[in-house]
Amino acid sequence: MGIKLENIADQNRSTSKEEKVSFMNREITLFGKGMSHRAKEDFYAELSVLLNSGVNLKTALDLISDMQRKKKDQSLIQEISNEIVAGSSLYDALEKNSNFSSYEYQAIKIGERTGQLPKIVDDLREYFNRKNELRRQLVSSLSYPVIVLILAVVVVFFMLRYVVPMFVDIFKQNQVELPWLTQQIVKVSTLVTGNGLVILLVIGGLILLVKWASTTEWYYRLIGKFQLKIPTLGNYFRKVYLIQFTQAMALLTNAKIPVVNGIALVREMIRFYPLEKTLHTIEKDLIQGSKLNDSFAKHPFYDKKMIALLKVAEETNQTEYIFQKLYDQYAAEIKYKGQMMTTVFNFMLTLIVGIIVAVILIAMYLPMFKLSSLIG
Repeated sequence: MGIKLENIADQNRSTSKEEKVSFMNREITLFGKGMSHRAKEDFYAELSVLLNSGVNLKTALDLISDMQRKKKDQSLIQEISNEIVAGSSLYDALEKNSNFSSYEYQAIKIGERTGQLPKIVDDLREYFNRKNELRRQLVSSLSYPVIVLILAVVVVFFMLRYVVPMFVDIFKQNQVELPWLTQQIVKVSTLVTGNGLVILLVIGGLILLVKWASTTEWYYRLIGKFQLKIPTLGNYFRKVYLIQFTQAMALLTNAKIPVVNGIALVREMIRFYPLEKTLHTIEKDLIQGSKLNDSFAKHPFYDKKMIALLKVAEETNQTEYIFQKLYDQYAAEIKYKGQMMTTVFNFMLTLIVGIIVAVILIAMYLPMFKLSSLIG
């Protein structure tokens, strides 16, 4: 039997769209005031050790606060400790603090109600450990291509801004007729040289526009649909969010949360429109009595492997085990795909940069051949 959490889904559904957007911004902030995922992993790991050692919650929080190197993390944990002294539960203290997601404080609420707080805290530690590992894999896969792309832009800009004008001066002095390709490169160079500041302002404006749009609901929906339609990358993004979904469901079902309640919590936690939309429909189907695998099978977002294993989970009543295995399989798969994509992207970017540089050089040297023949 699962533990029924009254009104959790209703409370989460009452969250406004604006609050959802701000929550998402807090989660992805790298250098803001929020508590990083790495810091949360350490926090839950230390809290788990202390609680399992028999230390009471207030003392454990004070000890963890003293261990923090960053003042903002120390102050944050001390605030939670003060709430505990004032008579609040850990769940209430986390809920009042904007640094913690609904997923975290609802999991803590389950632990406090069932007397399994040390276990739930350790599960949260494992959750953030895996989330950080996934992030490290993504950064490792994308860092080199991004560096190559930045260097490519710098090299091309340097050639258009400084190298091409040198050749143009030589051509003008010798009155050499320029081939079509050279004329086009010269036009681009003139545009970059004469309007460099304008181009930078336009790029800066576009960045600000995208930043503003990212706080809107229509952008959130549009970018989610667009991500899935990108060739090759679309399937990669889908697997990344499936990893987050299966990991969260493994934690919740392991804590004996009913699947319907777990889906409601995960839907509020993972901000990806295609996933959120399907989970909303699946939640309704399950409430109406549909089978788990049948509800997921209606949506192409979920692959046949997941559908088949969910059918097994429903028949054997081993939902938490199946979600854990799905997470392990998807994590291994995304790691392999990340390595493959890194290799392919590196090759493609190197090839594109080589072609661009080659075109610029050929365009500059074609008139030089004419000039040498005239001099000869």
